[in-house]
Parts: sequence; structure tokens; C-alpha cells
Amino acid sequence: MRPTGGRRQPPYKLLSLLLQYPDEEICGARAELAQAIRELPRGPEQKALERFFAHFSVTPVDELRQQYVATFDLQKRSSLYLTFYTEGDTRKRGMALLRLKRLYAAAGFRLGGRELPDYLPVMLEFAELAPAGHGAQILAEHRTGLELLRIHLRESESPYVHLIEGVCAGLPGLALPELESVRRLLQEGPPNEEVGLQPFAPPEVMPSMGARR
Repeated sequence: MRPTGGRRQPPYKLLSLLLQYPDEEICGARAELAQAIRELPRGPEQKALERFFAHFSVTPVDELRQQYVATFDLQKRSSLYLTFYTEGDTRKRGMALLRLKRLYAAAGFRLGGRELPDYLPVMLEFAELAPAGHGAQILAEHRTGLELLRIHLRESESPYVHLIEGVCAGLPGLALPELESVRRLLQEGPPNEEVGLQPFAPPEVMPSMGARR
């Protein structure tokens, strides 16, 4: 893992909540979320959250939900499952997911619910709780996927781009190999399985594509 250089930890918990489907609990806590953002230390993370919340706080709930599904559930280009960008629907992705599960378990973090370990809100929740910056280091390892997500959200003029910029603000900048990987994946897309082909990857390693209820 590459160290994160002692940077101030971003508000990972807030970022995780706001990157999740805007259900009744999250939308019902808009006043509390606004207060939490106001109380953050001034910096790029707070500014990014303020920019997103300027949209989130005034948009009708039904519209927020439609935007979320259209952005994250119906477009692979803006998937919140970070290993999909670099591993595609291949067996390598299954190994990457297994490694994340083991890292979480080693840190005492239990993965609840049905989400995969590379789901960005889950990774942010781990980053909030993990000791000694281990969570931030895992995010830094997926810097390429985060950058591709940021680019796609920026191109589609999605307000969610501000949240990804808030995540990236707490990470080291892109190294040269990561920049080269971003350029290649923008041109070619995620890799495909080349050996032992099956029509589809197992469902447990596929990003969620179904509409939310």
C-alpha cells in the first residue's frame, strides 16, 4: 500500500451517506447533514460537500431518487463499484473483491448487508473506522477507478461529482502509472475475460444494474 502522507482525514462518514441511495432516512436527515457540513473544518472537502448539498437540499426527494438511479444504477460508466473500472467482469475482479473482504476482516470490520466490498460507500465507511489510515490507503489503491468515476460524472454534469472530488481531496495525486491507466481505460474500457469464457460473470461480482425500489 502507498502511504497517504499524513493528510487530514476527509469526512468519510458524510461522504458515504450522501453517496448512498437517498432513502427516507437520509432525506429525512437533511437538516442534520447540513449542520454537520457547516461544522467541518474549512477546506476542499467541506467546499465539495457544500456544492453537492446546495443541490441535494433543495431538490424534491422523488427527483433525487430518479437522478441517483439514472446516474449509478443504469450507467456502468459511473458505477460505484470501483474494481469494475480496472478489472471489468473478469475473474481478477473476484480476487480483488476477496482481498478487500479479507482486509476488512483483518481490521475487525464486518461487511453487512448485500453490498460488495468495492462499493464506494462501503469503502468510505471502512475508511472512517479503520485504524492508522488503512482505509485511506485502500482508497488510494483504487485511485484510478475514482478518477474514471470523477471524469464520467463531470462529463455528465452530475452534482455527485462534488462528492467524488471530496473523496479525492484526501488522497495523493495521480501517479504517472495511474494517469497512463486512466488514459488507457478511457479509450478501451474495462478488461474482458479472455480465458475460460462464460457469458456473464457470477452475480456476486457484477455491479448492481437493476432499478431500485
